[in-house]
Amino acid sequence: MDTPYNPWSDKPRWCQPWTIVLTGVCIIGGSWLLFHRIWVTGLVTVPIGVWMGFFVLLWPKLMRKAMAAEGQIKPGNLDS
Repeated sequence: MDTPYNPWSDKPRWCQPWTIVLTGVCIIGGSWLLFHRIWVTGLVTVPIGVWMGFFVLLWPKLMRKAMAAEGQIKPGNLDS
């Protein structure tokens, strides 16, 4: 059985899922520690949450589909 394609294997250490989530959590937590205003933290949370969601959840699926469309991986290796 072939192992599924892992798009994270092509990325450096600073661009891995754990660094993306850690950076986002630190930015959101830092906004709270700096301003102590829920509305400011909420304004920071929305774009950072979208950024984290895109790169941690959506981007790997899109990369697998793109690699399969280009014929670089087998379509059966699209599972995560």
